[in-house]
Amino acid sequence: MRKILVVDDEKIMLMLAQRILSKKYDVVCAKSGAEALEIFEKVNPDLILSDLMMPEMDGYELHDRLQEKSAETVPIIFMTADDSDESESKGFEVGAMDYIRKPLKADLLLRRVDKALENLDKIHGLKAAATIDMMTGLLNKSAIQTEIGGMIEKNPGALLMMDLDSFKLVNDIYGHGMGDKILVKFSELIKNILSETDKAGRLGGDEFVAYLKGISEEKILQEKSDYLNVEILKAAKKLFGENFNVSLGVSVGAVFSPKEGTEFAALYKKADSALYKVKQRGKHGLMIYGGEQTAEEHSAGEEPSNIRMVLDERNNPSGAYFVDFETFKSIYRLTARVADVYKKELGLIEVEFPIDASADDCKDKIRHALQRSDCVTKSGKNKFLILLPETKQEDAESVKIKLENLIKE
Repeated sequence: MRKILVVDDEKIMLMLAQRILSKKYDVVCAKSGAEALEIFEKVNPDLILSDLMMPEMDGYELHDRLQEKSAETVPIIFMTADDSDESESKGFEVGAMDYIRKPLKADLLLRRVDKALENLDKIHGLKAAATIDMMTGLLNKSAIQTEIGGMIEKNPGALLMMDLDSFKLVNDIYGHGMGDKILVKFSELIKNILSETDKAGRLGGDEFVAYLKGISEEKILQEKSDYLNVEILKAAKKLFGENFNVSLGVSVGAVFSPKEGTEFAALYKKADSALYKVKQRGKHGLMIYGGEQTAEEHSAGEEPSNIRMVLDERNNPSGAYFVDFETFKSIYRLTARVADVYKKELGLIEVEFPIDASADDCKDKIRHALQRSDCVTKSGKNKFLILLPETKQEDAESVKIKLENLIKE
């Protein structure tokens, strides 16, 4: 129920306003401006209905004092027995939402309060649309610098850059609709690692940023990174089944403020640099900016066995390798070179599936029907292009027939 704070030094006016408004709202009363200031912090009302002419502190001063306490505009309606245009004009000049003359009429008071709250809802809706990413409920890209940047200037803490590893492969295999579900779930996991004073936003795609106020220990960030990696994989398996074999995870780059600065743009670059290091070292982990070797130094000094660990797939998935079309072209060209040098066969087929069939279901059937050495990409609205190493073209055509029959089942 919405809360209304009514302020008036006349007891009968408080009783009248409470009787009228309590039919629809939770009404809290204050007999003076000083009492209203105390109550405001405790109940956080949706709207204030205040008398203008009160001893010690009038309505104008009360509004000013309340505004000093709040970062946002305090919604207030003034009540007065003064019928002069001057007092009404001054009321609107200081930011009042409405102005009601005494004696109070029940139907008029209810209509004015209803309308004021309706207008507040519209204002809040417009603000949300301008600052919130509609898919995830986090801050959108345009609001991140303002909201998080403001926090960084005033509060020590940790800026985190987060990126979903292998997310593009999820989109390629399961479709963008299912990919969006992963993004929504990931945003929920991010909210779980935040305190009430922290903020997070989505930069776009699968890239997210957060500022954790008061955090200065790597151990805490490591725990949060581990949590995100464990839970996002759990969520994916719940969505796609236990056979889900995409190496989905989270890379986190972090930087501490004020140790590395207090300006958002500079800290963003440092956190992004740390994120790049995570990607270079095999993904699915955390890197703190500062005191670490650069990505170039890391790569140059790496042992071959460790480089293989970085390059290899993390969970040794079964079935065919699904990639986007540009990656497929590169794989085909390299495989064709190898086949030519070592005089190996190389099969290439295009498999068509019914227009009304689910592309995700067809992908799943194809993946499990082929070998790990085979490579697949989507080549049209209802077609897959498949590369079959060490397979004669005539044998590849037989594979095509089998796959198309399998898809139709």
